[in-house]
Amino acid sequence: MNAFWSQIAGELSPYVPGEQPRIADLVKLNTNESPFGPSPLAIEAMRAAAADTLRLYPDPEATELRGALADHHGVRPEQVFVGNGSDEVLAHAFVGLLKQPRPLLYPDVTYSFYPVWARLFGLACETVPLDGQMRLRIEDYRREAGSIVIANPNAPTGIALPRALIAQLLEEHADIPVLIDEAYVDFGGESAVPLVADHPNLLVVQTMSKSRALAGLRVGYAIGDAGLIEALSRVKDSFNSYPLGRIALAGATASVRDDAWFRESCAKVVAGREAMTRELVRLGLVVLPSSANFVFARRPERDGAAFAAALRERAVLVRHFDKPRTAPYMRITVGSADDIRRLVAAVADILGG
Repeated sequence: MNAFWSQIAGELSPYVPGEQPRIADLVKLNTNESPFGPSPLAIEAMRAAAADTLRLYPDPEATELRGALADHHGVRPEQVFVGNGSDEVLAHAFVGLLKQPRPLLYPDVTYSFYPVWARLFGLACETVPLDGQMRLRIEDYRREAGSIVIANPNAPTGIALPRALIAQLLEEHADIPVLIDEAYVDFGGESAVPLVADHPNLLVVQTMSKSRALAGLRVGYAIGDAGLIEALSRVKDSFNSYPLGRIALAGATASVRDDAWFRESCAKVVAGREAMTRELVRLGLVVLPSSANFVFARRPERDGAAFAAALRERAVLVRHFDKPRTAPYMRITVGSADDIRRLVAAVADILGG
């Protein structure tokens, strides 16, 4: 520990993002990036925004983007909050909503940033184990809690809960804030956004990094009751009043309005996921049912870390999480048709054809 660090800095175990290596001819399937480019309309809008007006601050309220998102989701602009990637939005929610006197609950296998934020912001928290099939059971959340956060579809498993079960969870916990993290919902999940109208304790967080292929732009957003959104705005304006620049605002707004491109891109990812799953199962891997743009897979009697390392030797990069319950698995992003072909060939080679 450096002598100049604060105590909290010395105690943190930071989130470790997926590797961004520079390897020639690499099949990069480790960070759930889209294999397809952003909407052409978004690229055009960003190019237009790269003008003399960059000398001026952006709109701190992101008025046009929030309006476009409100139209897309059928809510009011005052029910929409935007931030610098969904990670920032989630972090603001941990401070503004989830930090309560009673503990925050989340699954034992889920997005590994949750415990980092809990530690950073001093939240009391408890994990709730997934079942033996890596599924979340809402009955396991019938216990004392101050708040709940659930990724749906879950990460890294890819397994989704139907909206009806989310509604049941909300009804059973109507007196505490419940956050549903929907980073991957556009690839086959049922969004909880329609439940916002009847559940003032619900916050839904989404991102433009996955289904809109804008990971490099860093745009995320939340939808909820206007009272919840106000809490996020209070935190934001105590931290950074201008989280999104002019280029990001322009590109994100154009992307939201290009619904045809969005639907076509999501459909191609889903088709790729199903094709990739069939091939991996044919080769003897166990693949959990995924509603995301990745799959969680293992080969029985094979070490997950060793398998991932063997794929890397063949220039195929996947993600491995070295925790007891996830150690047998690899998380594999859905890539292009050529990416999938090379992945399958590498797996077959490792397994001896």
